[in-house]
Parts: sequence; structure tokens; C-alpha cells
Amino acid sequence: MSDYFNPDNDNFMEAYNKKIYVDKSLLIEKIYQISKEDNKFICVSRPRRFGKSTDADMLVAYFSKGCNSSDLFDHLDISKWSEYKKHLNKHNVIFINIQEFYNITHQIDEMTSLITTAILRDIDDVFPNINYLKKDKLSLSLKDICDQTKEKFIIIIDEWDCVLRNTKSSEEDKDKYLEFMNSLFKGKKYAEMVYMTGILPIKKYGDESAINMFKEISMIDPIPIEEYMGFTDKEVKELCNTYNMDYNKMKLWYDGYHLDNDISIYNPRSIVSTILDNKYTNHWSKTGAFSTLKKQIIRNYDGLKEDVENLIAGQEIKVSIVSFQNDMSLFNSKDDVFTLLIHLGYLGYNNNSKTVYIPNKEVLMSFVEAINTPKYQRTYESIEKSQKLLEATWNLDEKEVAKGIEYMHDQYINSNQMYNNENSLYTTIFLSYYTAQDYYTITREFPTGKGFADIVFIPYNSIHPAMIIELKYDKSVNTAINQIKNKNYPNSLELYHGNLLLVGITYDKDSNGENHKHHICQIEKFQKD
Repeated sequence: MSDYFNPDNDNFMEAYNKKIYVDKSLLIEKIYQISKEDNKFICVSRPRRFGKSTDADMLVAYFSKGCNSSDLFDHLDISKWSEYKKHLNKHNVIFINIQEFYNITHQIDEMTSLITTAILRDIDDVFPNINYLKKDKLSLSLKDICDQTKEKFIIIIDEWDCVLRNTKSSEEDKDKYLEFMNSLFKGKKYAEMVYMTGILPIKKYGDESAINMFKEISMIDPIPIEEYMGFTDKEVKELCNTYNMDYNKMKLWYDGYHLDNDISIYNPRSIVSTILDNKYTNHWSKTGAFSTLKKQIIRNYDGLKEDVENLIAGQEIKVSIVSFQNDMSLFNSKDDVFTLLIHLGYLGYNNNSKTVYIPNKEVLMSFVEAINTPKYQRTYESIEKSQKLLEATWNLDEKEVAKGIEYMHDQYINSNQMYNNENSLYTTIFLSYYTAQDYYTITREFPTGKGFADIVFIPYNSIHPAMIIELKYDKSVNTAINQIKNKNYPNSLELYHGNLLLVGITYDKDSNGENHKHHICQIEKFQKD
């Protein structure tokens, strides 16, 4: 039994036999068709905990001649493929987990030598009489085998980018590693198909890459395997029905990676952990990626702090993804930081608007935990005060509400130019009422005039009143309340019936040429029939 050449199916069998298994086996057909119709070199990058290694193990179990996987796949969706039996355990497979070898050596020359030795040791058991030109060079040896036996290989590589993700790797080490990968694949007839998976797309040098023969599939460009990048909405709904979980809570906590107009995916590990623990919580902060999030958002790039605060407030931020070199050590701008966070799973990406956003409550909590640093201390403290502000609103304590909004407004806004900006006013309200998301669906109404923010809070439970909160400047507080009333309520309240709070908050825009920061609040109760 070999570990690296025609390995067994033990790894995939372990995943298949767990209490919760979601059938993603049609990915096999999809990948094989891509390799035949488009490009036989395929690199799929996505965040940790999104099933990368399980998919790699599945491909090994299906294609490898080193096992009989009929009992595994005969009951899965892939068995309906017209070519299912034709390819089941009929291919020579080389499987390499780069992280395994890199952990042993941390030296690129030694690592590539160890990989070569391990693979050829296993191959010698199957092809013992090969006349090698230079056996310490893996690419030459695989060419010799192919030339002399006419056999080709499906090469599957997991954690392909671990060298590039290691901040201790020197540029020389990275170059050596990419040269090894380039020599292994470029122009090689022995490669029937190459499937690589990792977190980062292929490293770029300017607009080029050292291994530019690969078709890249990522969280930024997931076509054509969008539905295999995580759990789909349909799959999560079925799991919720099976395990008696609240689908709406699952959606709030873990949905939000909108890969196209029709497909939104969930983090598989978070869904499984939530079902097994029967607890909706933040699983991200328990991972190694969380320290990377904290490190990146305190980078001293112009506007990064304000953009992070806007992201926490539910806004989308324009981003350019072109400059990021797919390297965790080389950053030139906040765009590079945000692009990395897309690949790490901490931001979603809207391909139509070219914007990033925080996808769900789980990731939002990670951001809030991560900003507990000196740079963001005032924002973090304001968020901590948000529950008291929410309770003051429920209690109709107008002075306390005005005081709380004023505090957040002053902490968040750092210039007169920003003070009256619509997005800044919206962010002020959202961050002030951060904990309201535990009780409400929060909707921003599109502004119809300059200098106000209007937010609607729809309660999950009827014990809490719905709320419309408007923050204005240069108007009386009565004007703010009347403006809410005159709108005949936003569309999002058309179907709501019950208690409603109208909250108007105003402040003077100018006082002796400067912003006057004293806020006034008025709250009215209303019964909506």
C-alpha cells in the first residue's frame, strides 16, 4: 500500500463515515470535464474549513488504482455520471500534501528532495525496471516512466501554497519552490490532469505567474464550480430539517458568500460544528486565520480604519483586486489587505459592483473581536455600550439615547467633512446599535435627501418593538419624526403589525463655523395595525 502513488481511500472514507456528510461527489465529473474541455491544470483556492482537503481526498479515492471505492461512490450522486465506471479507480494518481513535507524540513531544497524520494519509492513498487536519466529530479523521472510505459498520471496536490503563506519563507525560498512546481508541470505530457488546492491563488509577479498554465478558481472567480465551494442554501436547509435546527438562524450566522446571482454558500465546518454542538456561535476565532485577520486590519494604510468600521456597519467597500500578488508578505495598499481577507473567508466579494462586505454574523463577530486593539479602541468601546443604548431606546429614555448616539458620532467621525456624510451617519447608527442584530433584522432605507440616515429594525420576536431610527442635521427633532411619518413607513414594514418606535435624532450642522455636537432625541410609540 502506497502513501503517495496510487494511495488508498482511507482519508475520504473517514469523512464519508462521519455523522454529517454532504454529497459533493459531482465535483469529480465537473473537474474531469474541465480538464478535458478547458485546461488539464486546475488550481482551486478557498478558505480554511471550506472542504478543500476533503475534496482532494475524494478525487484520490475515486481515481486511484490503489483502492476499490465502489462501496463509497455507488451510493453517491457521481454514480449517475455516464462515465462513472469508466474512471472509477482506473487512473494512476500521485498525491502530495505539501504541508506535510514542509513541516518536516522547512528547507525548500530538502523538501523537494524528500517529495521526490517519497513518490519514486512508491512508484518503484509498480514500475521496477525503469531506466532513469537522473532519479533525483522528479520531473525527469516521471517523464522516463511515461516514455517507457506510456502511463500518465493524475497529480493531486493539497496545501500547495503553504510555502507562500509562511511569512518566514524568504523570497528566495518562494522562487525555488515555484521553480520546482514549474519544472514539474509546464509542458509535461505525463500529466493527465493536475488538481491543486490551497488558500491563495497562484503567486503573481506583476501581471504574470511563475506557473501560469493553471486555470484558477477562487472565491473571487469561482466559475464553473460555484456550488462546490461550500454548502449551498439547499443543502443547509436539508441539514436543518434533518437535525431540527433553525434554518433562519443558520442563514443569519453563516450564509452570505454570494458567488453569483443564484448561488450563495456557507462555511461547511461552521455548519457541521453548529449542528454537532447545537449552538450558534463564532467558530472563526478558534482558527489560526483569526490572528491573520487581526494583523491585517491594524495595517497603517490611509482609510483602512474607516473602511473596516464601515464594513462592520454593514456597508460594502470598493476594492481593486488586481495589485495583490497572492503573497501574505507583500502588501502595497488596503486593497491588498481586503483581497487577502476575501481569500481567507473574512470578506465576501461582489463581482458585479467590485466591492467587499462582511458576509454574516459569525464573521462580523470576528471583526469586532479583532478590533479590540488600541487603534480601534474607541470604536470597540462604543460597540460594547450598544446594549445599554438599545435598552434606553426600548425604555423611551430620550436623553440617554441622544447621549449615546452623540458619543458614538464623535468617536467615529474624525473630520468636519465626514461628520455630515450620509454613510457616516448610517455607520454611526449601526455601530451604536450593534447588539440590535441579536433581536432584529436591520434594513437601511435608501436616502431621499442629503445628510440623514434612516434605518428600520424588524424584530425576530414580538416582545420587542419594531423601530425606525433617523439621524438628521440642521432640522428640529419634530421634523425628523414627521419625516418618518410622512414616508408612510418603509416598504420593509408593510407586512409588520404591532408596536413601533419612531426615533428621531438631530444635531446642528454648523455653530460658529464648526460642527455643533449636541444631539437631541425624540421617541414616539406607535401601534401599527
